[in-house]
Amino acid sequence: MQEFEVPPLIPPREDGNLSDIVQDWAEWEPQRDLLSRREGEEWRAVTAEDFSREVRGLAKGFIAAGIQVGDRVGLMSRTRYEWTLADFALWMAGAVPVPIYETSSPSQATWILQDSGAVAVIVESHQHSQLIADIRDEVPQLRDVWQIEAGGLDELVTAGADVPDAEVELRRSQVSRSSLATVIYTSGTTGRPKGVELSHGNFLNLSENTIERLEQVVRAEGASTLLFLPLAHVFARLIQVVVLQAGMQLGHSPDVKNLLPDLASFQPTFLLAVPRVFEKVYNGAAQKAVDGGRGAIFLRAADVAARWSRAQDTGGPGILLRAQHKLFDALVYRKLREAMGGRVTWAVSGGAALGERLGHFYRGIGVTILEGYGLTETTAPISVNTPELIKIGTVGQPLPGVGVRIEDGELLVRGINVFQGYLNDSEATAAAMDADGWFRTGDLGELDEQGFIRITGRTKEILVTAGGKNVSPGPLEDRLRATPLISQALVVGEGRPFVAALITLDEEVLPGWLERHDLTGLSFAELRENDVLQDAIQRAVDSANEAVSQAESIRKFELLEQDFTEENGYLTPSMKLKRNLVVKDYAGQIDALYT
Repeated sequence: MQEFEVPPLIPPREDGNLSDIVQDWAEWEPQRDLLSRREGEEWRAVTAEDFSREVRGLAKGFIAAGIQVGDRVGLMSRTRYEWTLADFALWMAGAVPVPIYETSSPSQATWILQDSGAVAVIVESHQHSQLIADIRDEVPQLRDVWQIEAGGLDELVTAGADVPDAEVELRRSQVSRSSLATVIYTSGTTGRPKGVELSHGNFLNLSENTIERLEQVVRAEGASTLLFLPLAHVFARLIQVVVLQAGMQLGHSPDVKNLLPDLASFQPTFLLAVPRVFEKVYNGAAQKAVDGGRGAIFLRAADVAARWSRAQDTGGPGILLRAQHKLFDALVYRKLREAMGGRVTWAVSGGAALGERLGHFYRGIGVTILEGYGLTETTAPISVNTPELIKIGTVGQPLPGVGVRIEDGELLVRGINVFQGYLNDSEATAAAMDADGWFRTGDLGELDEQGFIRITGRTKEILVTAGGKNVSPGPLEDRLRATPLISQALVVGEGRPFVAALITLDEEVLPGWLERHDLTGLSFAELRENDVLQDAIQRAVDSANEAVSQAESIRKFELLEQDFTEENGYLTPSMKLKRNLVVKDYAGQIDALYT
C-alpha cells in the first residue's frame, strides 16, 4: 500500500462562509475589477463594490420571497454572469443552490428537484420555464420559478428593497464552514445521479490552499479567466470560487459557438477546459493546415513543440532545436495563441485524461496545461500539476490538505476537499467511505516516489476478456481520439475472446478528409466498406495498440454512423461516455464484431 499526504498551507478553520468573498473584497478594495460582463460587443468591468451591492440586493429578494436558511434552490442555466450572481446571493441568504445542467431532460430535472427538496428554481430561458411547468405536478414542494431572461432576478431585487441589511447579516451569521453549501448531482454514467453534499468549508479550505499552490497563475498581474464550461459542474464551480477569492477577473461565455470571438475580446491569461476542448483545438488547427496545403509544416511544428517541451525536463533544448522552435513560433505557435486570445500562458485541464502528446504540444507552443484530477465528491481537484511541480503525463501531486492512498490498485483520498455524504443515501455514503475517512474514488492509479499520481483506469470499467486478461479501455480510447478523423471510441471485450472497438467519425473533420481522398458523395454504407477509410482508421488503431500488450490490443473495429453526443444522451455534460448505455443500445453491433 502506498500513501502520500500534503499538509495544508492554510490550516482549515470553522468561521466564515462563501459570501465572505464578496463582502471582504468590497471592504478591502471596493474599486477592484472582480468580474467582466458582456454587453453587446464590449466587456463592462464589475467592481467589487458593484458586485457586492448586486449580490446583497438579490439576497434580500430571496429573503423577501420566503427562502429560509438551509432551503434548497435549483439553478438551471448556461454559464453566465447571472449564475455567479445567484450563487453568491443564495449563499448570502443562507440558502443552498442545487445546480441542474441546462441540457437536462425533464426526468433528470424532476429527480434532482424531488431528491433535493428544492422549494424554488431559477431558470435561464422560456424553454426551461416550460420544462419546469410540465413537471410541476411531480415536484409539489416547488413554490417559485424565476426566469433570468424574463427579468425574474430584477423582480426579486425590487421585492427585497425593504429587507434591512441587519436581516442579511443575521442570515450570514447562521452559516459556517461546516454548513451545507450546495448539492451537486453526479453525472449518472452508471445509474441514477446521487446528490453530493459539499460544505462551505470544502470550497473555502480547498480554494485557499489551491490559491497558495497556484499563486503564479492566479495572482499574476492582470490575471483573468473566461469560464465556458458548465457551472453546473463542480470543476467550473470551484474555479469560480478560486478566481473570485484570489481577486482575479472573471468572465463568462455561455455559448461555445461564440467562444473564439469571446476569447479574442476578453483575452484571458488562463483557461479552464476538459481534454476534448484541447483535442478539438489541435485537430482543428491540423485540419485547417492540411486543407490549406500546409499539413506537413504543421506536423513538423507539432513535432518540434513536443521535443522542445520534453527537453525542458532533461536539461533544456539544444541550439538547433531552439532555432527550429523560434521559427515555428513565428509561423504556427503564435497564431494558435492568438486564437485563444493572445495572453493565455496557463490552462487547467480536468475531467478526463489529457495524455502526454497534447500536454507536450501545448507546453511547446507556449501554453502550459496543468493537468489535474478530481471528482464531484472531492469538490473537484484532488491533485494538480503546478508551475513549479509539473510532470506531464501525470495529474500532479495532491493539493495541500489532501492525502491519497493506493489500496489494491484503487485510489483513495481524504482531506479538506472530501464531501459530507450523499443526500438521502446513507447506504451509498457508507459504501464509499472507509472507517478512517478515506473515500474510495473507484479510479485505478499509481504513485511515484515524488507523490505524482497517474490515473490508469476505472475499477468499474475494467474489461476481463474470455482469456482472463484485464484491460483498461480508457487509455486505448484516449489514443484513438487523438486522431483528428475520430470523434469518439468505445473499447469492448468483456467476456469476449479479444478486444474490439466501436468508433465514430468527427463530423467537422470528415468533409475535408473525404474531399481530399475523392470520396465525397458516398453513402455511409459505402464509406464503412471503403478501403481508404478503413486503412486510415486501422492506422489509428495500430497507433493505439502500440501502448498496450498484444493481449490488450484492439483486433477489430466497427464504424458507427451516429456520433456519441450529449444531445443523444451518450455523453454526460462533462463529456464522459455513458458506457453502459452505449453497450446496451449497440449490443447488436458489438455481437457482430465477434461473429
